[in-house]
Amino acid sequence: DICHHLLAAEQKTYYNTLLALRGFCSLHAHDHQQALQDFQKVIEHDSPHPNSCIKALCGRGLIRISGGSHYLTALDYITACQLKLEETIFTIKSYVPWNQRGLLLKVLQEEGQKMLQKKRPRGSVTLISIFSLKVVFPFFFFFFSSRDAPGVYRLASLLEELDASDGASQILCADALYQMGCVEEAHKLLLLALSRNPQRSPILARLALLQLKKGFLYDGNQLLKKVIRIGDTSCLLPIMDIFKDEDRKLMQTHCHFRALTILKNKQEDADIKEAIAYLSFAIIASGGYAEDCLLIRARCYGHLGQKKTAIFDYNAILKEDPRNVQALSGRGFIYLALKQKKEAVQDLISALKVEAGVVIPAILSLKREAQGLITQWLLQHGRTALTELVATKDLSKEETLRDLLMIAKALIKICKDAQYHIFYTDVLIANGKYEEALDHLQEAFGHSLADDFASARLAVLQLKKRNVPVAAHSFSILAKKDERELGFLLNFVDAKQQQHLSQVAAQEGNVLIKEHRYEKALGYYTLAILTSKDNPRYLRQRAACLMHLKKYDKALKDMEKVIQKHGCNSLKTRVEDHCSKGHLLLSMSEEEAAVKQYIEALQLDESMALCSIMNGPGSEILTKTFHKIAQYNFEMQHYEEAWKITDYGLKIDKNTELKKLKTRLKREASSCSIH
Repeated sequence: DICHHLLAAEQKTYYNTLLALRGFCSLHAHDHQQALQDFQKVIEHDSPHPNSCIKALCGRGLIRISGGSHYLTALDYITACQLKLEETIFTIKSYVPWNQRGLLLKVLQEEGQKMLQKKRPRGSVTLISIFSLKVVFPFFFFFFSSRDAPGVYRLASLLEELDASDGASQILCADALYQMGCVEEAHKLLLLALSRNPQRSPILARLALLQLKKGFLYDGNQLLKKVIRIGDTSCLLPIMDIFKDEDRKLMQTHCHFRALTILKNKQEDADIKEAIAYLSFAIIASGGYAEDCLLIRARCYGHLGQKKTAIFDYNAILKEDPRNVQALSGRGFIYLALKQKKEAVQDLISALKVEAGVVIPAILSLKREAQGLITQWLLQHGRTALTELVATKDLSKEETLRDLLMIAKALIKICKDAQYHIFYTDVLIANGKYEEALDHLQEAFGHSLADDFASARLAVLQLKKRNVPVAAHSFSILAKKDERELGFLLNFVDAKQQQHLSQVAAQEGNVLIKEHRYEKALGYYTLAILTSKDNPRYLRQRAACLMHLKKYDKALKDMEKVIQKHGCNSLKTRVEDHCSKGHLLLSMSEEEAAVKQYIEALQLDESMALCSIMNGPGSEILTKTFHKIAQYNFEMQHYEEAWKITDYGLKIDKNTELKKLKTRLKREASSCSIH
């Protein structure tokens, strides 16, 4: 009210002072709109009064804090400090309440730091504030358009005066002095701050930089060691935005060199951890990306067993350079240690595609167990991709074939085992490089080719020259060892050649059966089956061969396939197939299942079935089996089933026991109808 009365008087004595006072009264009464109007009038007055302007700037700064405009608050207080520091201190102590002063100091510290770090918000100054600053204080507008450090220094000096025990204000003041080029003054101020708090990492890190800048490498390094012992390497993050580019480079180079020196001379876990800390300093000094330091640090993390952290560093490199071969192979090795097969294979293949000459020696430098796991995973991946490619006959995928050839070449350089040379040969054949494939086979295995898997590859190449009988012989040997492998190789053989192969193989199998050479015949029949897509005739022949070798379970599977393919076959063929399956089941002591097969044959054609039974196992043996199964069903009171089995058994032979059982079944007819 007093201010209102005085301002309304005709004589405008102390007009700006009264406006500033009324502004603070309104501010304390929480009338921010009226307070802001009064402060603006003072600042924009044609004849500004310095002390009143300082009060108005401080008051407007407080209002801007409540509005969230912290950067503009800092500008107001820097402007006030530039006008008269002592008056600004007096205004804050006199007009800003204690419960608001702590927040004000914190905001000014943070905004001062952001200004030095070049993080102030763009376009955040209003036209009014710019105009007022330019008109009232033109020198200050020019200052803010060029540099921030002197203004921040003034602001930090204000904060120190307000709270001399606050280390953050001293650090802000030192940072501003550093950016102004006053290195010695900054150094002295930091030493003073350190004497009050010897374990403060941000102070130690700044002192280390200044010592390195002055050429005192030993002193700088000792200070960095203290930071490492404290364990607060992250304190460098905000500092790096304050350091000049040449000083950051100096810090990066020094820390990188120190890490390399440590790793060269020592390999204990403690030493590696120290090296990691130096590398972290170097990476931070670089701005967050230093490829060489990230690579070394990732390897250090891997050595310490911190695999996930190592992957994080490799990812940082690959984000910037997706084709970085060392990062790809390094991450692949970490995935290998984590037993993440898919990821490891993907990274190592990508690395091999970029520069195999770097990746292969790196793999060879690993322990034998790790080498073996990598080569097996790469081989499995390659075989799967090649199998899919040749099975679909889609050999037009040139990129996939190139990748497979690259993998195969790498594998034979890493390991000399036969399986890798065979895979390389397969890829050459898939690429149509038949002469090259033949040369490699002979170079890796010799001209005799004692390895059956290698001989089968030679057979594929011989087929290209239409040498079918020789190829059939090699394939038949492989058929006995690995039917699946033979199936894969036959994908390289065209349909016409496969048809010819099946005929030749079946003929040779028949010859060998007559000579009772069942083992050899088995391989030829398997070849005939694979090349004819499970032709029932060849399945029957192989089943017969397997029976001779007493491999009844395998023979049974063949006969089941034959019966599943019954369709346009003759009645006689179907009857004989059921009888053959029944005979097999008898040999396996599966008597109930055997009886069902014989009944099915008898139902199809009784005379043909009886004829087949006479050829084996014979009516006498079979009727005994029928009687046994019928008797079991009778005892279990399954009279209808027992009657059926007895009836069909008597069709095979008028067995006395079966007749007796039938009579007993008739006696049960009085209580149970059997039809």
